[in-house]
Amino acid sequence: MSGVVGPIAMSYAALERQQKRVAHLEHLEAIAAWDEATMMSEGGGDARGEALATLRGLIHDESVKPEMGDWIAAAEAAAGELDAWQAANLREIKRTWVRATALPSSLVEATSLVESKSEQAWRRLRAENDWASFEPYMREVFAKKREVAQALSDKLGLEPYDALLDGFEPGAKSAAIAVLFERLGAFLPSFIARVVEKQKSETVVRPLGPFPTERQRRLGVELMRRLGFDFKRGRLDVSHHPFCGGVPEDVRITTRYDDADFAKAMMGVLHETGHAKYEQHLPLRWLGQPVGRARSMGVHESQSLFLEMQVSRSREFATFVAPLLAEAFPDNARRTPGAFDPANLHALATRVTPSFIRVDADEVTYPCHIILRFEIESALVRGTLDVRDVPDAWDERMQRLLGISTRGNFKNGCMQDVHWPAGLVGYFPTYTLGALLAAQLFETAAREVPHLGPSLERGELAPLDAWLSEKVWGQGSRLETDALVRQATGRPLDTAAFERHLARRYLGAASA
Repeated sequence: MSGVVGPIAMSYAALERQQKRVAHLEHLEAIAAWDEATMMSEGGGDARGEALATLRGLIHDESVKPEMGDWIAAAEAAAGELDAWQAANLREIKRTWVRATALPSSLVEATSLVESKSEQAWRRLRAENDWASFEPYMREVFAKKREVAQALSDKLGLEPYDALLDGFEPGAKSAAIAVLFERLGAFLPSFIARVVEKQKSETVVRPLGPFPTERQRRLGVELMRRLGFDFKRGRLDVSHHPFCGGVPEDVRITTRYDDADFAKAMMGVLHETGHAKYEQHLPLRWLGQPVGRARSMGVHESQSLFLEMQVSRSREFATFVAPLLAEAFPDNARRTPGAFDPANLHALATRVTPSFIRVDADEVTYPCHIILRFEIESALVRGTLDVRDVPDAWDERMQRLLGISTRGNFKNGCMQDVHWPAGLVGYFPTYTLGALLAAQLFETAAREVPHLGPSLERGELAPLDAWLSEKVWGQGSRLETDALVRQATGRPLDTAAFERHLARRYLGAASA
């Protein structure tokens, strides 16, 4: 608290102490939630759901302590005496406090309990393709989310869906996102058709399985290590749905394995490693304070997609990973000569095929999956779509955007993601916002990081990591999202860099 004295120092210092206490409780919540998704026995579900609901209620109570309003007002009264980081921390404390005070603890706990039960039911019912049994759980989740959205809307003066979106992407508005998505929705279907037609004439050697799970796991660990994941502050496990959780000091990432296709787990690991490296490189001085957190989920997704899509599907990365794959799967390499050659690996990594599953989608079709979910979840919150009609709405959009039908195929359609069962409504748009930002960041890095291509061919990410640390990771939440994007790339977020990237990679530089 250099330079700040008297009552201001006392008020601001009290806020920092209180935020550290909240962070400690959230630490326990994060690890308990990770365990629920990875290690917990099936019979522990009800008790874990109740325990997490209680813990989240305690976190909420701590976040809305009556004294906080006075502390914030006192610190704001002389904000000029705070340094830039402290002022940003105060801004973020107030933002999270205002959101928290909109919700009574009873609603927080009730919502958490509904979400836990729904997520546990989803794990069982998705495998059984049983939409009819899952629909009541989803109906209850969205009833609670509408209640939460309305309470936040009344407090924040935002449209209800925007109030939920703001929890994942502070300051974002669905109207602005819709403009970006309309542009992509107009651009992508015809672009996808051109790429699919072009790739029909290209020969690709698909490596034959099986690919033993343990060998896939060892490959993932080796890639994580070489690309800068700190195993002293994190680990890799298995879950139904890949994710990055835990806390910056102990990052937990997961994947899932398919013995018939090593690329699913490998790309999942690379994606989650992008998330994890962001967490592991947040500003140490500010860990435990809101300003020390990742800026938003859109920025977070930009880091996972930066590594998975921009870096790991590049020609340069294929050169680096080829010998590692041949070493990991020697029998497969012998059975399919040429499958692990760099040119073939790049061709495999850039196949464009409309498909059912979002997490396995290529980068060209992926935004279509997000546009579909954005349209459906916003309609559910606004009350213009009923939960019972979700399968039909899903099928209609899949046919419109990707030309395939999911009628009756619930587990690969509207039941495929954990987000809605877990109550993460408003999260989906951040995936494509992240893809747009990843392209914009990489385009800028390609100009500013010397010898980037040769570094990627050697799997040396240190120069790129240093650039990302300066532009994104080390900034935490000091800057609001628009300012962060402008400072890092020189312009606001748009679709142009993403479209140029796709044109260069999939149709050749002359088409960019």
